[in-house]
Amino acid sequence: MNEDQVPHPRIRADGDSTPPIGTAVFEMTFRVGDLPGVRDFAALQARRAGMPESAVGDYLVAVNEVATNAVTHGTSKACMRVWCDEGDLVVQIHDEGHWIITDTPGMTAPHDYSTSGMGLWVARRLAKELTLITGRTGTHLTMRFPL
Repeated sequence: MNEDQVPHPRIRADGDSTPPIGTAVFEMTFRVGDLPGVRDFAALQARRAGMPESAVGDYLVAVNEVATNAVTHGTSKACMRVWCDEGDLVVQIHDEGHWIITDTPGMTAPHDYSTSGMGLWVARRLAKELTLITGRTGTHLTMRFPL
């Protein structure tokens, strides 16, 4: 687990959502075998930030879905960053993969009896806000959760 506090600029040239300057950012790089650790890391950050225990379960489902997508559909290694902003816990997951988006991912419910393809749909419903940006630097998916 790689947990660092890193200051980042507010906006990057590629449109990536980043925390305000001086904000404490906790970061973890992971692969598919690290997904249990991703959930532990995410839970720790939620509890540190003061998220109500009753909200932590849904938060972890959303984070798990997006993290799993990153390392199974994106690239073999991804990075998760977590910070607090304006009363929300913000989680950003980045991988170096990208694709051409033909519609807004996660907006259409999966078909009845689907066994896959539900991750973004579930995450979008559990997060206060979900933003996905994909381009030359990879894919950045940012979710906000109220504290």
